[in-house]
Amino acid sequence: MQSVIIVIHLMIVAALIGTVLLQKSEGGGLGVGGGGGGGFMSSRGTANLLTRTTGVLAVGFFLTSLFLSWLATYERKPTSILPGNTAPVSQPGSPLAPPTSGGLLDTLKKSDEQQAPAAPAPPRSQ
Repeated sequence: MQSVIIVIHLMIVAALIGTVLLQKSEGGGLGVGGGGGGGFMSSRGTANLLTRTTGVLAVGFFLTSLFLSWLATYERKPTSILPGNTAPVSQPGSPLAPPTSGGLLDTLKKSDEQQAPAAPAPPRSQ
């Protein structure tokens, strides 16, 4: 269905471009219907026909554009920006007991001393 509407849309676009280029501009342009006589394709008859054709094609272009945009979003489902694989919380977390001796910095200093080997002392001048 969408490809059929796209083909119709492109045919309307090509016809609209053609009718706009055929219209007589103020500088002469590609206007058709020079010469005398007041027939079907005279300058007045051409302007009236091309103006109406341009209007009809513009409405068709507008409607097919709206329909294609609606068709593109028809089956789109809303998505979340949050990750969907979050584990459900079964129990609220319990607060940790504060350390009985020393603070956090003392605890980190002790663990750092245990992990890092003692560096050799730099030589001292005498």
